[in-house]
Amino acid sequence: MIVKLLLFMVALGLVALWLGRGWWRHRRAAAELARAHKAFAYHRDRLAAEFLQAAGSQGKPRGLRWVRSDLDGPPFFATDRTNGDIYALVAVIIGFEAIAGGGMEDVAAVGNLRSGSAVFRWQRGRWTTDGWAILNLAPPEAIAHYTQNLVPVTNTHITALETESKTK
Repeated sequence: MIVKLLLFMVALGLVALWLGRGWWRHRRAAAELARAHKAFAYHRDRLAAEFLQAAGSQGKPRGLRWVRSDLDGPPFFATDRTNGDIYALVAVIIGFEAIAGGGMEDVAAVGNLRSGSAVFRWQRGRWTTDGWAILNLAPPEAIAHYTQNLVPVTNTHITALETESKTK
C-alpha cells in the first residue's frame, strides 16, 4: 500500500513538473515578446536605415537601385510556428531608380513607388533585418499568406503583456 502511494506521489510530482515547465516556457516567451515590442518602438529609425541598406545591397530587382524605403504604420508581430522566433512586419513604401546600363532605363514604371511589408527578426535580444520585402502585401496580408509558418500576435495580446509586466 505504501509503495503504491509513493508511486502515485512520484507520478503526480512528474506531472506537476511537466505542467510547470510548459507554464514557465509560456511566461518566458510572453516576456520576450513584450521586450521585443518595446525595443522595436525604441529602435525604429535605426531599423528603417538598416532595412534600406540591407535591401539595397542584395542587387534585387536587377537593374534597379533602392533609393527609398519609408516604414509606414505600426509593426505587426508574428511568431514562427516551428521555433517561436519573433517577427515584425511593417508597411513600407519603396522607391527605385534605374542603374545605368542595367537594362531598366527605358522602363517608365521604374519611378513608381511600390508598397509592401518590411520584415524584421528578433534575434538574441535585438532586432535585425536582411532586407526582405514582401511586395504588394500589407503586413496582415503577408502574415496571412505565410500562415503555414507564422502565427499572428494580436495587439490586444501585446497590450496585455505590457500591462502584466508593469504590475510586477
